[in-house]
Amino acid sequence: MSKDEQKVLAASTAVDALIEEGLIFSGMKIGLGTGSTAMPAVRRLAQRISDGTLSDVKAVATSFQTTLACEELGIQVCTLNDRAVGGSLDLAIDGADEIDRENNLIKGGGAALLREKIIAYNSLHFAVVADSSKDVPSLGTGFALPVEIIAEARVPVMRELEKLGAECFLREGVKKAGPVVTDNGNLIVDCRWKSPVNPSEMEDAIDRITGVVECGFFTKNRPVVFIAQPDGTVVRR
Repeated sequence: MSKDEQKVLAASTAVDALIEEGLIFSGMKIGLGTGSTAMPAVRRLAQRISDGTLSDVKAVATSFQTTLACEELGIQVCTLNDRAVGGSLDLAIDGADEIDRENNLIKGGGAALLREKIIAYNSLHFAVVADSSKDVPSLGTGFALPVEIIAEARVPVMRELEKLGAECFLREGVKKAGPVVTDNGNLIVDCRWKSPVNPSEMEDAIDRITGVVECGFFTKNRPVVFIAQPDGTVVRR
């Protein structure tokens, strides 16, 4: 199977399995992620609403991309601040850029890491769907870690990240002159280390830097992960 086919398989398998187990249910509050693997999960959820399996599902989206997809597919969109949601979710389902053997994650390739983390860390349960290329032995040296920063603090933040051993690059836009600007009006610095790092310790260390809004290590709410394989099977971990 191609990577795109694996993404659809992982997403469909996860949504259907979580419905069977009662973690996705009518009347629930669900966080929906961003990116090329999360979108098939959004579409599968919409299918299960359309076929009558689910009803009255309240979704909180992690980005403008996901909000637009939900609106197009007929999924009710709320915010964490809405009275009907009350600041907490039953489940969040999302993709990841890398997943290590302990289900720590790097997320934020689509620059939506802040909203993704707010939703993931305010959810009772967390599920991640991925293709096999995202399953890695360790984090920090492969996919660059995104760090969302306040623009005015760019130089001092990058200096502090370098003290943590990271090689840092300001993310530049594609088909846009200048840096990437997040949905929150901030910038993204991508970081990579020469050797693997402890993601939990590094998440705390980076988040302590003044001027950092959030980083793309996700270690505080370990997810169940569904990883599709090239042979058409799905590994659940």
